[in-house]
Amino acid sequence: MIKLGISSCFMYPDINRNVFGAKSLSYVENDMANYVTRKGVLPVLIPDIKDEKLLNDILSEMDGFVLQGGVDLAPETYGEKPIGKWKGDAYRDAFELKILDYAVKNSKPIMGICRGFQLMNVYFGGTLYQDTLTQKEGVNDHRSALLYDSIKHPIVFTKGGFLDQLYVNEKDPCVNTVHHQAVKDLGENLEVYAFSDDGLIEAFGFIKEPAGKIFGVQWHPEFFHTIKSELVDADLLFDAFLKHFK
Repeated sequence: MIKLGISSCFMYPDINRNVFGAKSLSYVENDMANYVTRKGVLPVLIPDIKDEKLLNDILSEMDGFVLQGGVDLAPETYGEKPIGKWKGDAYRDAFELKILDYAVKNSKPIMGICRGFQLMNVYFGGTLYQDTLTQKEGVNDHRSALLYDSIKHPIVFTKGGFLDQLYVNEKDPCVNTVHHQAVKDLGENLEVYAFSDDGLIEAFGFIKEPAGKIFGVQWHPEFFHTIKSELVDADLLFDAFLKHFK
């Protein structure tokens, strides 16, 4: 059985929360749990372990990793100061960068989703737009708090690349869009797999591993079921990822 490590989302102490108000929580979003759970795959939530040796013991048992979405990256993580209200979560950044560093150095398959995609770009030396509408002209609004995962946009695959070959039968490919940050400067040793119709980088892969083994996407394939008839097939993407597990 494939043991698939899922990076934790964090919820910090909040005395107004009815349950565990004084405590920090590690969790996985339910759509993500359903997306990665299938026959032969055991999802394992990577907890926030303070002892790095014990954390590494857990990581060493995993066959590969998924970095899930969530709160923004902290601008300080990629050497910038916040330009506004988007402070991000530096604590979670540091935690997930440990996981990512272990995975890359040990040649483990990695799939980064939304925040995870952005974290991968930063790990490889890239930067982000802290807020695309504020910092880049001519871009669309890629997030709606109200409509959330029921909005979409067209996507353009890099000709001959991993996603272009994977979705060769898609005539008008679209993906969902739930983000306001985006890749600005692309990290080292990354190749672009796709752009949004307004020119933002939507997917990339690490060139020192086979295509699709260490990669990230800006959209949320786990939310595919919401408007799935209008989007590229998310199961096709995950199935291609699983082919890299030994």
